Amino acid sequence: MTGLNDPLSDFQLSFQHIDLLVPRVNKGIQFILVINGELKIETSSRFYHLEEKDLLVINRNQLYQVQGSENNRVMLLTISDAFMDFHYADYRNRRFECYSREIDLGREDMILSIRKLLANVMISYYRQDESYRIEVKSYICQMLLILIRGFKEEGSVLEKMDTGDLRLSQIIDYMEKNYDQMITLEGIAKEFFLSTGYLSRYFKQKTGMGFSRFLMNIRLTHSMKDLLYTTDSISQIAMNNGFPNTKSFSTFFKEVYGVTPHVYRDKHYVKKEDSVQSYSKEDASDFIRSPEIVAKLSSMILDDQKSYSHIETRYEKLPLNLSQPVTMNLNCPDHILEIGEIIELLKEDVRSQVLDVKRDLQLRYIGVRHLFSNTAIPPEVETDEEIPTTSPYFTIDSALEFMKQHDLSLFVRSDYMDISRNEESYFIKLSQFIKHCLQLYGESFVKQWHVMFYEPYYTGVEAKELQRVYLKLHKVLKTMIPSIQVGVYMPFSFRKEKTSDNHEWQLEHGASIDFIGYNANQNEVIDFKEMADTKFDLARDYIKEKTDKMKRYLKSNHLEKPLHLVSWNTLSGNTRYTNGTFFRGALVLKNVLDIANDVKTVALWINTIVHEEVGKDKRYRMDGVELFHYLNGKRPAYFALMFLKRLHGEIVAHGKDYVMTQNERGYQLILMNSTIINPYFSVEETFLQKLNKEIHVTISGMPKGEYQIRKHVFDKNHGALYTKWWSLNSKHGMDAEMIDYIINSSRPSLEIFDESIEEDWSFYTYLTSNAIHFFDIRKSYR
Repeated sequence: MTGLNDPLSDFQLSFQHIDLLVPRVNKGIQFILVINGELKIETSSRFYHLEEKDLLVINRNQLYQVQGSENNRVMLLTISDAFMDFHYADYRNRRFECYSREIDLGREDMILSIRKLLANVMISYYRQDESYRIEVKSYICQMLLILIRGFKEEGSVLEKMDTGDLRLSQIIDYMEKNYDQMITLEGIAKEFFLSTGYLSRYFKQKTGMGFSRFLMNIRLTHSMKDLLYTTDSISQIAMNNGFPNTKSFSTFFKEVYGVTPHVYRDKHYVKKEDSVQSYSKEDASDFIRSPEIVAKLSSMILDDQKSYSHIETRYEKLPLNLSQPVTMNLNCPDHILEIGEIIELLKEDVRSQVLDVKRDLQLRYIGVRHLFSNTAIPPEVETDEEIPTTSPYFTIDSALEFMKQHDLSLFVRSDYMDISRNEESYFIKLSQFIKHCLQLYGESFVKQWHVMFYEPYYTGVEAKELQRVYLKLHKVLKTMIPSIQVGVYMPFSFRKEKTSDNHEWQLEHGASIDFIGYNANQNEVIDFKEMADTKFDLARDYIKEKTDKMKRYLKSNHLEKPLHLVSWNTLSGNTRYTNGTFFRGALVLKNVLDIANDVKTVALWINTIVHEEVGKDKRYRMDGVELFHYLNGKRPAYFALMFLKRLHGEIVAHGKDYVMTQNERGYQLILMNSTIINPYFSVEETFLQKLNKEIHVTISGMPKGEYQIRKHVFDKNHGALYTKWWSLNSKHGMDAEMIDYIINSSRPSLEIFDESIEEDWSFYTYLTSNAIHFFDIRKSYR
């Protein structure tokens, strides 16, 4: 199967000291790994400088020569065309751009893995135990898989050419060696004893292009080296590479590269470089085999602890051109933080969570229900005191003081059921409470409140009754505070595209409605007993589509009012179990981004405990998104929306799963892999892996200069509390130490990169299902 120097084998493997390798055309795919010392490799188009641990792949039919430093140690692995053809049908149409010094950001782990696999190939071959042939082939196949998935490019005519045709190989070899001389079709035909007409047809059939065009490509390839590595004039370069004149060189160059040689040189000039000097027509290299090699390779394996996971993924290219930006303002809707009853604000842990949300998210309102419950405002106690020494508002005042101190406003849900139990008493309490707040806190605080009249879709209350109570509520509040915001909750049918009959009265009272609250829940359109994936596509853009339908409906009825999304959820499953396994960070962020220009606020529940306390009658609440878990750890929605708060500046590029902004510090880019699937499948790791996505991002039009790149990764392994909870769970329970560790370590990861950007900047990034990657691209002034 393999031999150190057997040309008939699938693989040729050697460990050498190289002084010089004379020019040759490579057969197959060759991996070159420098263990010690240095190598200078020259191809027909450029130079490569390799030092310790550097890796280069030489493609099929590529002309190259090598010069090495004293005492270098180099590993060479060549994989035959026959092996590649048999195992990879598209081989002849591809080339591989893999040079470890010039890889895009995001490819480092792939290089580490190839290097480690090469080391394992050599160690297995030296050891030669009973299974070494299988081991070697396994390592090589893994390397090729990485190469194909991570480094393939469209092949040129050289890669596609059939070098198995001896006559064609001889003709092209002659053209390669004499490209700088006068070459004609007639001269080549005479040289190889062929007629001119036959040679022309034969060449076109074998290479896919005409003889003259093929020759021009060879000359252009060689001229590129002179253009980048010498200071020769354009006319000298044209003459040195066989072009008849400067004009023909410049014309052909611009046809291929899109710019003139002058412009290309200005953008890409490297430095002066001398060609590899061939003082001999023979190679000067020695094969090496010694125990020290194994030790060196073993240390290389240990050094490279990170590795690339060879998982099949979806691959996407994302080109972003900032020279033609689509500038638009970035809107970040405010948040309502639902806490149930206002007395929750008396709890220290709730206050702590509120302050976290205020710091990290766009928090503006505290959402409360049952404002006049006996726990919030106790009933007055009979007393003979002329001046009461206690106040019924003592409890609620502490909560309001906290809100005013931190610039937060109330968003009150005023339920019809709460009012109708004792309507007269309710409005007396309401008037007294508002007067008390005006007296104590002033109008500037109270007028920012929102009061939403609420009765659900399925109500049995007649429209006239709902209308009467709302108008009374509106009048009482507006009489005392004309600028307070009073609005309604409007149930809305996605299928019928209208509100319920019992709520149509709202359409006729636009003058008395300041805002409209509504709900949108992806779980509403899913039957979780259905397992077909296509059924779950209904939920994909449900929140955005429902919002758009509602806006059109309101506009057609001349009721265009600010919208507040007061109840919503992404797809979550209908049990606590599936909700935990189904990571949905990108879904949360994408849904809010989709409606950012359509709504004033988006409501969130503070934590799981409060949310489920409010709905004791339901087994599991699916009508809201919670920010904190039972353990006080942050849920995915918290981190997802934290990225939205951090995003600032003007939007310069946006699409279905990405948004890029420009600001005073540079740029910011959010990438998402938003995935709608049946949450029950989220426990199947093999299934989830097929939903992963690799994106090759190319950004053009960025100002040249030095940048610091901060990459935040938020996915099920970096920030999701459930992942660590499961891994540390024990049948003996959890204690404070374990819980603290889970909470403190469950957060998005951070990586830092320094980049010198001269022209287009490209990188790769690998997103698991519903992952978010946030790039902070900051200009450096040092």
